[in-house]
Amino acid sequence: MTQWSRKEGFTPGAGDVDIYRHTDRQGLWVGWLGSIPIGCIAGVRYNAEYGFIGLFLVVEEHRGKGYGLQLWKHALHHLANLPCIGLEAAPDRVDDYSRWGFCSSSFTTRWQRIGDGSLSSQGHPDIDLSQLSVFEGAQIPSKAVHIYDAKREPSPRPHFLSDWLKHPAGKVIALVDKEGFCHGFGRIRPCFLEQGEGWRIGPLLADTPSLAELLLYRLIKEHSGIVLLDTPGLNMHVNSLLKKLGFKPVSKTLRMYRGDQPPTSMSEVYALACLELG
Repeated sequence: MTQWSRKEGFTPGAGDVDIYRHTDRQGLWVGWLGSIPIGCIAGVRYNAEYGFIGLFLVVEEHRGKGYGLQLWKHALHHLANLPCIGLEAAPDRVDDYSRWGFCSSSFTTRWQRIGDGSLSSQGHPDIDLSQLSVFEGAQIPSKAVHIYDAKREPSPRPHFLSDWLKHPAGKVIALVDKEGFCHGFGRIRPCFLEQGEGWRIGPLLADTPSLAELLLYRLIKEHSGIVLLDTPGLNMHVNSLLKKLGFKPVSKTLRMYRGDQPPTSMSEVYALACLELG
């Protein structure tokens, strides 16, 4: 699945599929034609309220024969009793998903930055860190991050988040005050490009654009090459921030939902964890 999605330009991160498989052990499928694997889809149940469909593809030589429809129906059946299902749609697939009851929410933008792992002082905001501590890796107080994340995502995701933040690939940073409350966190991890490797940032959550900028500065530092991140269209601050740091938009998809759209505000979400898996 990782190699297929890499070929399609999905740029999966190192370990992503295994982490989501642990979140919902029934939520990843490969379609076989006899003894030959020809396609895949994910239908991840986060909890009783929310699920997400992604990693949906059929290898090129087997397209147009109805195999994709069988995979699609299988994933929908797995998520059928949930009040809300989300997905990311390529622009040319929006009408297809609309016929299955999915409604458009907002555009998701993929941004790219190519650099040597350094940022100018402009990318390091002048923030008083006397009231905040910067934690990395195993030092991060996981309970504080879980509480912070649960208030800013469509559904609490403790199992996924624990695996995501403890995965050995990449770096995780969190901002925590003296009372032990989290005010932002983010992760950068290796990803597989169509040719070669790069980096993906996500999730990235922060109270303010300045704190998001500080996290980006710390995450990008020492990570040279191509850096990607996917931003929700419902965050009004993110475009100007990323342009300031030298990111450029490279593609767009459309977030769609079937059922009741999650009421959670996205104003503090600056990068999604994994576009292909929700």
